[in-house]
Formats: sequence, structure tokens, C-alpha cells
Amino acid sequence: MHFDTLHNQFQAGKLGMWLFLGQEVLFFAALFTAYAVYRGNHTEMFHYGQFFLNWQMGAANTIVLLFSSMTAAWSVRCAQLEQRKGLLLTIAVTWLCAATFMIIKYFEYTHKIHVGSVWGASFNIHDFSELPEKLQKLLTEQGITTTEAANAKLGKDGLGLGTFFAVYFCMTGLHGIHVLVGMGLYAWLFVRALKGSFNRKYYGAVDNIALYWHIVDLIWIFLFPLLYLIG
Repeated sequence: MHFDTLHNQFQAGKLGMWLFLGQEVLFFAALFTAYAVYRGNHTEMFHYGQFFLNWQMGAANTIVLLFSSMTAAWSVRCAQLEQRKGLLLTIAVTWLCAATFMIIKYFEYTHKIHVGSVWGASFNIHDFSELPEKLQKLLTEQGITTTEAANAKLGKDGLGLGTFFAVYFCMTGLHGIHVLVGMGLYAWLFVRALKGSFNRKYYGAVDNIALYWHIVDLIWIFLFPLLYLIG
């Protein structure tokens, strides 16, 4: 009732979404700036910290999100062509990809908490044998073979890996929250699509949520190499 035509409503909604996504980019840009400052000042800390990160899990999550971006874009096309079954399928697959991402992230987080590689002063390796194999070898070459010595080397009195994991959990955790929000939005879209709410004249919600999901995907594409690959 606030717009003369559905086209005007669509354009206003699209503009609002782009403005929202602009502030999201600025928000994460501040985090990437903080990352760059810490990395520039503590190169060795990031080098050792990456031994704790499983790049295979990170790569799997990257593939999952890239595929979900394709299905998100496909869902917009299905809405435009009034392909109801295709719309429901692509929305469901996008949601399942998001759920897969969070499941993989859950296993990553729980393993790090289990071994004691967490943020700040709470960083405390529980057992030397639970360290990544490559890190064990590197520490052994330096004459470090006990849990106490490893904590002294890696903890706040040494490299300060608690700071590294504070950066890691902050950036990936905030991204994970955005993924959860996306899951909620796609669940809402699925219910609306079941009711037949979208057609070639009204599909703005599908398009705008797909734009949001593309930004979530894009942010992870930066997070993955910066945290997992650049040694």
C-alpha cells in the first residue's frame, strides 16, 4: 500500500538491501583491518596458529558455500519463471548447504575447545600428544617435548596464541552468526514459497535474501585463505 506499483516496491527493497550490505562490508572491513595489523606485528604467532587449523575442513566449507550461492541465484530465476517446484528445491538445498557449513564448523570448534586452543588467557594445551603432528615435530626440533613447555612456548608468555584464536573465533564466529541468520531467512522463504507467495511480478524477498547470501559467501572466500592458507 506504500508503493504505486510492485516495480517501485521491488526497487525500494533492492536499494535498502544494498545499503544494508554496504554496512556489512564496512563492518567486516574493520575486522580485516584488525587482522592485518595483528598479522603484520605478530607474524610468528600467525605462522604457529595455522598449524591448529584444518584447511581440508575450511576447503569443504568453501565448496559448500560456493554451491549454495549457485542454488540461491537459481532460486531467484525459478521465482521469476514461476517454477514452484524448482523454487522449493533450490531454497531447500541452499538451507541444507548452510546447515552443512555449520555442522563442519561445529566439529572444528569442538576439537579446538577439546585440545585447549581457545581465545585469550584461556589458551592452554591439555596434552602435547594432541597437538597437530607438524607442530609436534617443529616443537620437538626446538627441544620442546612436554605439555608445560609447549604452553610456555605457545601461550601468553610465549607466542601468545590466545590472541590468534581470539581473532580466529571472532571473525569466523561472527560469520557463523550471519550463516545462522541466512538459515532462518531461507526457512521463512520456504514457508512463503509453499504458500505460493512468489511469482514473476513479486519475487523481491527471494532476490534480496539471495543477495545477502552472496555477501556471506564472499566474506568466507576472504576468511578461508587469510586464516587457513597464508602461512
